[in-house]
Order: sequence, then C-alpha cells, then structure tokens
Amino acid sequence: MDFVAGCIGGAAGVLVGHPFDTVKVRLQVQSVDKPLYRGTFHCFQSIIRQETLFGLYKGIGSPMMGLTFINAIVFGVQGNTMRLLGHDTPMNQFLAGAAAGAIQCVICCPMELAKTRLQLQGTGEKKSSRKLYKNSLDCLVRIYNREGLRGVNRGMVTTLIRETPGFGVYFLAYDVLTRGLGCEPDDRFMIPKLLFAGGMAGIASWLSTYPVDVIKSRLQADGVGGVYRYSSIADCVRQSVRREGYMVFTRGLTSTLLRAFPVNAATFATVTLILMYSRGEGQGPKDCELAPTGHQAQLQQQAHPSSL
Repeated sequence: MDFVAGCIGGAAGVLVGHPFDTVKVRLQVQSVDKPLYRGTFHCFQSIIRQETLFGLYKGIGSPMMGLTFINAIVFGVQGNTMRLLGHDTPMNQFLAGAAAGAIQCVICCPMELAKTRLQLQGTGEKKSSRKLYKNSLDCLVRIYNREGLRGVNRGMVTTLIRETPGFGVYFLAYDVLTRGLGCEPDDRFMIPKLLFAGGMAGIASWLSTYPVDVIKSRLQADGVGGVYRYSSIADCVRQSVRREGYMVFTRGLTSTLLRAFPVNAATFATVTLILMYSRGEGQGPKDCELAPTGHQAQLQQQAHPSSL
C-alpha cells in the first residue's frame, strides 16, 4: 500500500504541476530574437487563449507513464542506500537521494524528452494543422527510428548532472526541515508541517540545479523542425550566454518555483491521506523525521515526483 500511495501521490503532483512545467519549457526554449512570451503570466494567458486549457497539459502522458518506474527506482535505491550507510544523518540522506536521482535518469531522460517535444508541438495553434507526434510513445518510437538510442537519450548527461545533486538536496532539505520543525506523533499540525517541508525542499532542490535544467531543455528541444543548433553541452552554454547573457539561466524560473511548492504539497497530502485511511486513522504517519526503515522514510521516498 505504501508504494501504491506513493504512485498515486506522484500522479496528483503531476496533474497539479504540469501546466507550470509547460510554461517553463516554452520560456526556456523560445527564440530571443522573436520571443512569443513576455513572461510567466503572459505565457499562461497566451497558451490558454491560443491553444485552450488543454494546451497547458501537452505531453502529460510521458511523465504519467514513467511515474511508476521512477517511484520504484527511487524507493528501492534510496531505501537500500540508507540501510547500507547505516546511520540516519543529513549527509547520508543527501548521498542516498543522490544515488536514487542518478539511477532513475535511465527512465527520466527519455520521459522528459518526449514531454518536451510534445509541449512544443503546435505552439500557438488551437488545433495543430500537422501533428508530428500522436502521443509520448509514438514520439519516442519516431525519435528512435530516426536517431537511434542516442536520440532517445538526448540530454542524458545534463539530466544526470541535474538529478544527482537535485535529489540529494531534496532529501537533505526535507530531513533538515522536518527535524527543525520538531514533529511529534500527537502533533495536530503534523500534516501541514510535512506539506511545508516537502514544498520548501522542492524549491531548494530546483534552485540548486536550475541552470542545468535550462541547458537540458534546450538540448532536448534542439532538432525540432529539423534544425540543429547545438553540437554539445558546452556549445549550448556558450551560444546561450553569448546571445542572452547569464540571465538565460533563470528563464522560466518563476513558473518552476510556483510549480515546486504545490506539486510537493499535493503529492504529500495524497500519500498521507491514502496511508491514514488504509491503515486506520490511528495508524497514520508516526514520525515526520526521515529514518532509514521507518514509515516516514517510505512516505518521503515514494512521494517525491520525477522532476522536483
């Protein structure tokens, strides 16, 4: 039931956060010479006006499909790493989270590639006159047929650089916050504290690796329309800085931070409620501090979504 709750909680997080992610990707990859959007809220308004509300949910199938596998990987790796390390310390939480983040990239990278391509498809059109991809699976199959495994894993290095410290910071921040808040089993504010800790940990995680995410999005969007601009990660960084300055690394940051808190809040609330009802009201979460074999460690491991 813990694993099922984690998957459902992650799905709730995706549903809440995907519109913000669509806005983030559009802002990250738009042309500096002919920008379509002036900022986060203008991007929201433009997508809804030009593509309807469903435009914000383009590409949602990909993170939904990868959710179960990513939760399974994160749960298994983080739990086993904590048991191997033997002591529940903030540093061990960071190391366990980093290990989980690194290994789940195998699923995360292709999933985000398909998501990015679908989010950019039909930009500014209410009904796309020509859809290149029918869905996430069709997108990956077409990329594989055209570019092979290398194409499907486009952006893998940047995903690894982002996810490894990103997951580490998430687990570390969550552990530090829950310890600092001092949750007790009979604390009536335990769930709000968990939600606050999860949301703030998500924000901390994104802030720690956001510049890498900008480069990842640009590399994964490169080639849309048959035009390739970047030959490598270094070339992407060099061209982006030369054309747009160092502020390019904050493109879409507002929508990302707006997304980070509610996504984690929705995830933790869903997981907590499912576990409380499945085990009985008196058998809910007993401790909001992370422990390698305790209930809260399992809750936290499963609750964390695929891209913070």
